[in-house]
Amino acid sequence: MFLLYNLFGLLILIIYPLIFFIRFLNSKEDLNRFFEKISIYKEINSKKTLWIHAVSVGEVLSVIPLIKEFEKDIKVKQILVTTSTKSSALILSKYKFSKVIHKYLPIDVNFITKRFINYWKPYLAIFIESEIWPNFYFNLKKKDIPIILLNARITSKSFNRWRKLSIFSSDIFSKINLALSQNKETIKYLKNLGTKKIKFFGNLKFYREKRNLNINSKLFNSFKNKKIWCSVSTHSPEEIKIGKIHKNFKFSKKNILTIVIPRHIERSESIINEFENMGLNTQRHSANTKVSKKTDIYVVDTYGDTEKFCSFSNIVFMGGSFINHGGQNPLEAVRLGNKILHGPNIDNFKEVYEILKQNRISKKVITNNDLGNYILKKINHKKNKEVNKKINLLGRKIFKKYLDEIRNYI
Repeated sequence: MFLLYNLFGLLILIIYPLIFFIRFLNSKEDLNRFFEKISIYKEINSKKTLWIHAVSVGEVLSVIPLIKEFEKDIKVKQILVTTSTKSSALILSKYKFSKVIHKYLPIDVNFITKRFINYWKPYLAIFIESEIWPNFYFNLKKKDIPIILLNARITSKSFNRWRKLSIFSSDIFSKINLALSQNKETIKYLKNLGTKKIKFFGNLKFYREKRNLNINSKLFNSFKNKKIWCSVSTHSPEEIKIGKIHKNFKFSKKNILTIVIPRHIERSESIINEFENMGLNTQRHSANTKVSKKTDIYVVDTYGDTEKFCSFSNIVFMGGSFINHGGQNPLEAVRLGNKILHGPNIDNFKEVYEILKQNRISKKVITNNDLGNYILKKINHKKNKEVNKKINLLGRKIFKKYLDEIRNYI
């Protein structure tokens, strides 16, 4: 099976320049950084490295507090953070770290991963959530480099895929030195797949440091007389539902502003066109203009601004839950005192939503009418600051336990 995996990897490598170019045309790749994907670098590296792989935006944000702690640790000389998406690179670039180097994760082909490991000399490799890469795992283990699967998440769907390759998967998962699981379901799956050392403290994403949101005063002043709700991390065709809900608002309640923050901002143009075709006055954040009295929908087409806009609202609809996607992480909005509304598909954050439901922070909605009626009912309510405190306290406890475990390997 390992031979077949590597043959497939070589096939991908042959056609990868074409794949990369197509992704570049869709604004998903940085042309100047192509060689990072095959582990070729301009600079010379002479330092031993703490390596963290965080695939995209959510994973990067979850490990920022850990990176800040490692920056203060005199034993840590260099931190390599790899990601797979352009958006995550942009988010990381907003932080002024002194020890951090960012690179894109190379293709998981045997000789490329060997070159990567020999070049960066990691003494610890931390993979976030579901990042299981066979060649990286095998070659790290050959050099006795510990592997931590941090905030580990294995869904039933991915578990069933791995289980079909039982000998291959057990060989991979047994190479994990420590898995820190974000939920109890993952513990069961990791054990079945061959991971020996597993601990459970909770979801690391419950924790996020307080930070300055840098809210532009002109923007704030243009929003303050509006009744605001947010739709966060939306996917197609959820925006159509949101547009229909807002059209109903126009007949029943004035002065409501709907803020839409799509999961993938490269879709912003088509989303705006959809809203305008529905007769809704739409404004984009990147235009950097005051919100007009006539604005119905405000589309946030920039990275890293979700917290800023969730601070304006008291109700947030979490996207990816009206479609067969499994939902997106609601904790960013919760920390800012928002009530969370979601559709029926939340398997990605099942245990998080159980905690939110127990604390009456979230509510499931099935239809457009359910969502619209609840927003109209609650849009004038104040933020729940007590809930915010409770979630932040839980997050700090989880974070400390994660940090203590990792320090045993540094």
